[in-house]
Amino acid sequence: MSPTSATLESAASAATAAALGTSVPRREGREKVTGAARYAAEQHLPLRAYAWPVPATVARGRITAVDTADALALPGVLDVLTPYDAPRLGPSDDPTLQLLQDLRVPHRGWYVALAVADTLEGARAAADAVRVTYESEPHDVTLREAHPGLYTPEVVNGGYPAHREQGDPDAAFAAAPVRVDVRYTVAPLHNHAMEPHAATADWDAERGHLTVHDSCQGTTVVRNVLAGLFRLQEDQITVLAEHVGGGFGSKGTPRPHVVLAVMATRRCGRPVTLSLPRQHMAATVGHRAPTLHHLRLGARPDGTLTALTHEVTTHTSQVREFVEQAAVPARVMYAVQDSRTTHRVTALDVPTPSWMRAPGETPGMYALESAMDELADALGMDPVELRVRNDPATEPDSGRPFSTRHLVECLREGARRFGWAGRRPPRREGPLLIGTGVAAATYPVYIAPTGARAHARPDGSYLVEVNATDIGTGARTVLAQIAADALHVPLDAVSVAIGNSALPPGPVAGGSTGTASWGWAVHDACTALTDRLARHHGPLPAAGLSASADTTQSAKQKSPYARHSFGAHFAEVQADTVTGEVRVRRLLGVFAAGHILNPLTARSQLIGGMVMGLGMALTEHSQLDPAFGDFAERDLAAYHVPANADVPAVEAHWIDEHDKHLNPMGSKGIGEIGIVGAAAAIGNAASHAAGRRLRELPLTPDRILAALEAGPQR
Repeated sequence: MSPTSATLESAASAATAAALGTSVPRREGREKVTGAARYAAEQHLPLRAYAWPVPATVARGRITAVDTADALALPGVLDVLTPYDAPRLGPSDDPTLQLLQDLRVPHRGWYVALAVADTLEGARAAADAVRVTYESEPHDVTLREAHPGLYTPEVVNGGYPAHREQGDPDAAFAAAPVRVDVRYTVAPLHNHAMEPHAATADWDAERGHLTVHDSCQGTTVVRNVLAGLFRLQEDQITVLAEHVGGGFGSKGTPRPHVVLAVMATRRCGRPVTLSLPRQHMAATVGHRAPTLHHLRLGARPDGTLTALTHEVTTHTSQVREFVEQAAVPARVMYAVQDSRTTHRVTALDVPTPSWMRAPGETPGMYALESAMDELADALGMDPVELRVRNDPATEPDSGRPFSTRHLVECLREGARRFGWAGRRPPRREGPLLIGTGVAAATYPVYIAPTGARAHARPDGSYLVEVNATDIGTGARTVLAQIAADALHVPLDAVSVAIGNSALPPGPVAGGSTGTASWGWAVHDACTALTDRLARHHGPLPAAGLSASADTTQSAKQKSPYARHSFGAHFAEVQADTVTGEVRVRRLLGVFAAGHILNPLTARSQLIGGMVMGLGMALTEHSQLDPAFGDFAERDLAAYHVPANADVPAVEAHWIDEHDKHLNPMGSKGIGEIGIVGAAAAIGNAASHAAGRRLRELPLTPDRILAALEAGPQR
């Protein structure tokens, strides 16, 4: 039956319950677990060739020659592209994509050639056979607080001012009865998504059309960047990302693999797949830059904060400036009149850092929440109560009221669930020392302009189109839920098309903007379609009826409110006095992140973030080799991502907020709030267990044993 005005009411009553707020399994789950889902490197096109890049083996210098003779002599090799003969690219805002355009080598691992062959094995063999000679130059990859190249940028990632100061924090600190002056170190971290960065590019010279299957977090931006680089019109390019196996920020912008794949297909006239080896990723797809934190907190004896300074030192590359906004969370968290938050950065001969899950908030809140724990110790005060006492009525940096702020409720509920009341001193179980810790969490609310289209079919089904990207978060499912509720129809009547640059444009799946942005446009398009159907009489035409929405004007309006998510983490850990190994026994989080649209997928996201924070606290880190200039940990054997045996029972709970200042669904992003503060809670618990403060992540056995040998702090 066609969905005319006469059937709308009956359709609404047929829906047994509202779709939003219910636990709905992921729509693509069966495809993924059975292997039916096809990813970027699994597009089996006729005559497909394969590409393999050649990374530089010097830390800085210039190419003086590239010998491709041996590579080209191998069977099945189609071509080897070098800086001497690669296609010239058009302009872009991202210099990391200007590949094979000149002879400079800005860091080790920079791509200096590309081999293309009939088979993957042939491409790899050809890449190994390319001989590159260099003129090396002195390099520097070591970050330090006294580096002579340090400067304060104008802005940091996210467009935030690099420096903010209110009152006289130095005088307030000097006058404070209780003071904490501490430094923390966070090592470089890497986005190790399950699916490597990959693309399959197919140039149809006859039609003048480029089709690219890319493992990315947003196909619209990939299409736009490729159009500029290859001097094509945007309508000459279609970028697809139907299934993406994770990204954590590293796939939020186009990366070298997709540019090289397009170069190869344009050169060879055949479809080309390029899938980056995992060993290349540390130098190619961004990383979380190391950060050195200096915090000074001053307080009255009752715990009221009187002074706060958070100074961050970090690195960027010689190619492009990227500065992690690690001091920015301190502008949001606590009520203090005299404060300074600032960033310093130096350009080293390193790969360009970039987004990694909750950039800024993740390292920044580790340092701030560790310092708050130290202040609680100095005061002899419960660390939960210290945070509650300094909860601000308005956002400290801007003075704007919060749209909602339920941090205190998260702390109280988390303490209740964890059994924090009457927190016991650290205890011993044989060789194991047991401790507990707490930390707060925050993440801003971002909403970006999005377009969407809703279509009613004569058979009573509906199609919703929006260029969202599902990177494993369940976006398909929750967008269908939003549409079903706005259309007043059962969930199974709605299908969703995403991951195609030909669809109405949407932002990348990053910054926890996805559902809040895409969902707003979907809601508006479906509401408009409902209104149109109500005015329609008789059966629908064969082509159905459609309605579109564009949230550009709504999303760009500056809110008078400070909009953030908040949360609280509680951790119990054990430290082995014999081996130095730290293991998490319990990890519990409570979050306030707007209205939770799908509890099943939301809990998965929150737990995933918490586990990533566990990895940051205990196992994940890289080191830059000062002699050779590259990251020493370049695979999952050396860079240990938490496995099942590392992860205890993790609990994620939430306070379902009703925030009318967000979007029609009342939702905030949940992809990143889970990682923020998790490492601090674990670090605080480990320090509680060891009886000595640990200020450098990760908490590896050597650091734990050194702390235990030094004995309790006095």
